[in-house]
Formats: sequence, C-alpha cells, structure tokens
Amino acid sequence: MELVILVIIAIFAIVYNKSQNSSVAETTKLITKQTKDLYDKFAPYSFKQMRAKIKELGQDYTTKQYVTQIAMFAGLASVISYLYFYNPLITLIYAAAATFAVPYLAFLKYKRLYSEYIFEQIQTYTTNVIMEFNTTQSFVKSLEGVVQSGILEDPVLSDVQTMIDMSYTNGTIDQSIAFFDEKYPYYMVKNMHQLFYQITKEGARDSGESLENMSLDIDALVEGVYRDRMDRANFHTRFVTFGLALFFLVMAMQFLLGKDSYIKLLDMWYVDILLHAIILINCYFLLTGEKYYNEDVGVE
Repeated sequence: MELVILVIIAIFAIVYNKSQNSSVAETTKLITKQTKDLYDKFAPYSFKQMRAKIKELGQDYTTKQYVTQIAMFAGLASVISYLYFYNPLITLIYAAAATFAVPYLAFLKYKRLYSEYIFEQIQTYTTNVIMEFNTTQSFVKSLEGVVQSGILEDPVLSDVQTMIDMSYTNGTIDQSIAFFDEKYPYYMVKNMHQLFYQITKEGARDSGESLENMSLDIDALVEGVYRDRMDRANFHTRFVTFGLALFFLVMAMQFLLGKDSYIKLLDMWYVDILLHAIILINCYFLLTGEKYYNEDVGVE
C-alpha cells in the first residue's frame, strides 16, 4: 500500500511540475529522487547491507564502469540481433533489453565479493578463537578476546558479541552456538563449535591435540575453498567465451546459405520464432553460468 501511495505521489509531482512549465532538468531530477526513495525504502535490507560493505571495501562499481557496461551490452546485443534479423526495430528492442542485465550482474558480483569477505572473516574467527582458547581455556573468554583484539569487522563482529551476551544471559553456550551456526552455516564453524561444546560439557582434560587437529582441518578447508575460487575463475572465462561463440553460429549459417537466401528465410514466421528462442535460451544459459560463478564461497 505504501508503495502504491509513493508511486501516486511521484506521478502527481511530475504532472504538477510539467503543468507549471518546469524545466526538463528539474523533472528528471524529481524522477531520479523518487526512484531512489522507492529503492531505498523497499530494497531488501540484506542487499543494502551487502552493497554498503562492498562500497566500504572499495570494490563497488563506479559510474564510469556502469556506463561502460551498459554501452558494451547494448552494442553487443545490437550486433548479434542485427545479424540474426536484419531488423532495426528488433535490434533496438534487444539492445534496450540487454541493458537490464547490468544491474543483475552487478548484484551477482556484490554477492560473490560479500561472500568472499564473510568467508575470510569466518576463517579469522575460527583460527583466533582456537588460539585464544589455548590461553583462556574458556569458550566465552576466547570470544571476548577475539572481539577485543579488533581483528573482526561487522557483521561477524556484532554476531560474536551477540554470542557473548547470549552466553551470559542463558548461563550456557548452547543457544549462542545454535545462533551462530544458523547464521553462518560453514563446515569449519559447525565442527569447531561442536568440539568446544564437547570440551565444555564433558570437561576434557587435554584439548590441545583436538584443537591442533581442528586447526589443520580449517587450513585444509581454506586451501580447498581458494582452489575452488581459482577453478571457478578459469571456468568462467571459458564459459563466457563459449557462450558468446554460440551467438555467432548464425554467421556460419549465412556463410553456407548466402546472405540473400538467409534473409528470405526470415520471412517465415517459424524461423523468426526459432531464432528468438536461440537467443533467449543462450542468454539464460549465460546468466545461469554467471549465477553459478558468483554463488556463495565456502558455504556447504
């Protein structure tokens, strides 16, 4: 309901400005402001939080990068669609549609960078809690030591502080461990917490060897995740190259048939449908590959 009201207000404001002979620049500024207000109000909090962190890390898209990507996508779509249909109107439609992929790809990039950042924070959390425990022999005191060391950043830092508060409030680490395991479902987190849970509940006399083995497991897992990241990057390059090459198979068809014969085929409605289907399926294929490449890092 709020969204509908805001849209009505925005339309009314635009019409009112036009009726008052406002300049094009003022109208454009108003549209931009209303769009931004709508986005800020209804965009998922998780995405806004994620984008804010990426911007803080200095890895956000710049205006120049956005413009470059839009121009590149529109240009590539124009070339491909014109080679398929030799129709300026269809070319314009595909060029405009291609620009909508830019925000989605930016969103996928933010997800990947944010998940890589979170994984690094979790790696820091687990290794330092183990080192702190060797000194304090207390899980909660270990958490406090990690928080006070200043090596963690939000949101992990705030969540570790929540664990500490829950532990003191409940008089047990059960709920705090369950809270953190649910929020960060990483293999290394669950295994380390399970080990500390057993040590705390069973009162193990010598936990040094178990913790050392846990540290080795974490190192092995981290190495595997970074190797997977390199494999994904190599796969991504080959995948995009192959996907783009598929678009240009129509050139081979035109070479075999001749351009004039190919254009005559375009008069058949089912040929048009088939060509549109090829483009849309290949676009879906590429976007699915992009999604896989940018999936969560290190989460089991």
